[in-house]
Amino acid sequence: MRFPTKISGYTRSLVVNSHRHLYCKPCALSLSFGTNTNQSKMNHTENSNSNGSLHNVNGGGLELKLDELRQLMGKVDGDPLRIVGVGAGAWGSVFTAMLQEAYGSLREKVLIRIWRRPGRMVDKATAQHLFEVINSREDVLRRLIRRCAYLKYVEARLGDRFLYADEILKDGFCLNMIDTPLCPLKVVTNLQEAVWDADIVINGLPSTETSEVFEEISKYWKERITVPVIISLAKGVEAELGSEPRIITPTLMINRATGVPIENILYLGGPNIASEIYNKEYANARICGAEKWRKPLAKFLRQPHFIVWDNGDLVTHEVMGGLKNVYAIGAGMVAALTNESATSKSVYFAHCTSEMIFITHLLAEEPEKLAGPLLADTYVTLLKGRNAWYGQKLAKGELSLEMGDSIKGKGMIQGISAVKAFYELLSQSSLNVLNPEENKHVAPVELCPILKMLYRILITRESPVQAILQALRDETMNDPRDRIEIAQSQVFYRPSLLGQNP
Repeated sequence: MRFPTKISGYTRSLVVNSHRHLYCKPCALSLSFGTNTNQSKMNHTENSNSNGSLHNVNGGGLELKLDELRQLMGKVDGDPLRIVGVGAGAWGSVFTAMLQEAYGSLREKVLIRIWRRPGRMVDKATAQHLFEVINSREDVLRRLIRRCAYLKYVEARLGDRFLYADEILKDGFCLNMIDTPLCPLKVVTNLQEAVWDADIVINGLPSTETSEVFEEISKYWKERITVPVIISLAKGVEAELGSEPRIITPTLMINRATGVPIENILYLGGPNIASEIYNKEYANARICGAEKWRKPLAKFLRQPHFIVWDNGDLVTHEVMGGLKNVYAIGAGMVAALTNESATSKSVYFAHCTSEMIFITHLLAEEPEKLAGPLLADTYVTLLKGRNAWYGQKLAKGELSLEMGDSIKGKGMIQGISAVKAFYELLSQSSLNVLNPEENKHVAPVELCPILKMLYRILITRESPVQAILQALRDETMNDPRDRIEIAQSQVFYRPSLLGQNP
């Protein structure tokens, strides 16, 4: 690959590879790609990935689903449904991009945009990698040339200019997922402009940022007449300690910050690896919350490769969404420390899922069983999610705890804050439960040895990463079923943990 030493607004020749020549002009770029057959293939590829592509294939069905949702939300002709993604991490960006691809061509009926903070600079190494990704995808390359956007990536590759995260997101590149180009998105960096008239808000923020951002959003909604619908993708929790300890989930954070009724706030979760979902790997998810909204939204969000079901158990799904990130870090550690031993990983899976079930029985009177998408979400997160990746890197010595919980190229490792929240909550003596083996009351965390060890490793740093295996191989550890039976046999449910009256 050969590049000139300087690129300006004048005509330059770029040799991208042995079969491809680009000619840059001030406002346009002409492109030659060998034979007409290749040109035809490229046009087909580009058309299949352009905005509204699903509409072109299944237009009638998509428009009908959109019309039904518009009618439910009281929209009239000439007043488009406004959908806003808040937060541009991997899953938040992919979720918004899927909606844009499906419904983006119906501009008179729906407007889709995404908000992210301005000013985040793309470092040189990432800019170079991004350029390689662009030139490896002919459909992306052609799209950028058509939009007169390619030249800035050449200049960034040469070190002649800087790129910013919000700038590249407009072209379909998420900073946390450079290897998976998305469709172009309407990006807004002013939060008030993004949300003030939004009908549906997609919360793509980490749980650690949800309260702060939605408190700011509430300032812009004071004069609203209609109540927005909010779909939260966040997976994490916070703990409030005191005379009445409580756990705060992202939907509760949003409810507190904005005053939007909990009936209008839903949670969507499932076994979803963002890059694979966007590349049309078959997946499913559940949207949980009040029936009025979850059923029509499940229908609206469903696509041929992304099946969305609805469920009324908001609490269990959201708590499990936070818990799986806790135990995924440990799963990554175990995988790395045992050289991917299938036996060790399955033993860990049995114990961590029993702890998860135990904890959810404290928070929900009749929690949804750990099955279907709930179990699948846990499985895929322990297998491949960013929290498992983080645990592996810690165990291999390729990352250190001093680097914090926001990792370049991956974003926020939400399991770290969730470890702290769940441990501190379950350590409260006011929540004591009977341990039948010792015939005495203990704090719930005493029956969760893996959670206790993760806290010692990640938060207090009293134990090395290798100690996770000690917790797993403790000869005194009971059958995981015993822990579940304790939760199911006692008057275990604590409604006060979610701020509810008994």
